[in-house]
Amino acid sequence: MKKKTIFKWANRLISTVLMVVLIAVAALVVINKASGGEPEILGYQLKTVLSGSMEPGIQTGSIIAVKPIEGEERSNLTKGDVITFMESEDKLVTHRIIDIQTSGENVMYTTKGDNNNAPDSNPVLAENVVAVYNGFTIPYLGYISTFAQSPNGSIAFLIIPGFLMLGYSIFIIWRALRELEDQKKPQTDVTNS
Repeated sequence: MKKKTIFKWANRLISTVLMVVLIAVAALVVINKASGGEPEILGYQLKTVLSGSMEPGIQTGSIIAVKPIEGEERSNLTKGDVITFMESEDKLVTHRIIDIQTSGENVMYTTKGDNNNAPDSNPVLAENVVAVYNGFTIPYLGYISTFAQSPNGSIAFLIIPGFLMLGYSIFIIWRALRELEDQKKPQTDVTNS
């Protein structure tokens, strides 16, 4: 009897874990696709750190949360703020503001990666700032996120858990049918007299 109880609890635990993993991965993929690859949670965008320019504070492969900013907020940043800005049309960079210059109504920020020896070569126009880093970092999760967005990652994180769930369900059904067959078999009592 104790063996059956342990098996039931193990069965429930494995089923729950597989279902949670499958739903979480599916939700992550849907959020990434719906937001154009920029997942957003509670008003913060999640970004993957691809270089070591901000180490040791922000490690390569981390996920960071940045608060998107617009309009006047872009011109009101202060020295020491860590900002995410458009370096080129298809490249975002997250570095620290080390100096601020104003020219009329234009504000430009001199930025530098904490781990870099010199400031960035081009000042950042306030209008190119897209977000401010708030200090929230999850180390190494960026590697998993980047892999999950690749074709091989989609297979690994969606199809494999699905097949595991299917295989486990087939195993449970087979085991239940076997138990039913065992109950239907006539039980004979063989005793030597």
